Amino acid sequence: MAKIIAVVNQKGGVGKTTTAVNLTAALHELGLKVLLCDFDPQANATSGLGVDKRKIKYSIYDVTINNVPLEQAVVHTEHGDVLPSAADLAGATVELINADHREWQLEKALHPAKSRYDVIFIDCPPSLELLTLNGLCAADSILIPVQCEYYALEGLSDLMNTLRMVKRKLNPRLEIFGVALTMFDGRTNFSTQVAQEVRRHFPGKVFTTVVPRNIRLAEAPSHGLPVTAYDKYSRGAKAYKSMAEEIKEKLKVI
Repeated sequence: MAKIIAVVNQKGGVGKTTTAVNLTAALHELGLKVLLCDFDPQANATSGLGVDKRKIKYSIYDVTINNVPLEQAVVHTEHGDVLPSAADLAGATVELINADHREWQLEKALHPAKSRYDVIFIDCPPSLELLTLNGLCAADSILIPVQCEYYALEGLSDLMNTLRMVKRKLNPRLEIFGVALTMFDGRTNFSTQVAQEVRRHFPGKVFTTVVPRNIRLAEAPSHGLPVTAYDKYSRGAKAYKSMAEEIKEKLKVI
């Protein structure tokens, strides 16, 4: 049965989609069956795994809103499977407003995939709205990417308040799977201070591996590749491979 992990942070630019894409690819390389559900209307995770959103027949919008069977929408890539997003997902919030059990539509859509994968990642939108709530209700746990900069810390309290609300009222099984420190710049004391502060706030939850600022990580999406395929010897690729090893080990315990 798959472990469903929502990759979430309402602040944009923290490496959320980069983390979802590269952990999908790295865990796939380690032999796990991985599905990346792109639940962000920007569809960057879709293109990050080399899928052209303009050429797909069905997307997660069709599965969630129009009851298209999930297997008809999943795209198989050499870096893992992806349930692609499309621009029409942006309108799903309006369509879901009056739906029964509106927070649970993604959970219902993903249910058939649970028995087919080891891990399902959900790349949530960078905001705390109905699509993200669907991601949190569908998930067993969340993975929080945190940029090693001052402003990244400010939004964490809002995210934790939302997490507590969802856990109390909607999804009591929801837990923090891990916190990923991203965009770490070892040349600055401040990155180190932020990392220490995050570890203090989330004892035992922060991955040992820290993802550095790396030009190859920034370049890889424009080629439709995870960094592990774009430049497997880069610092970014090595970091996500190491983090994937941590996750694989953690999944054995859970």
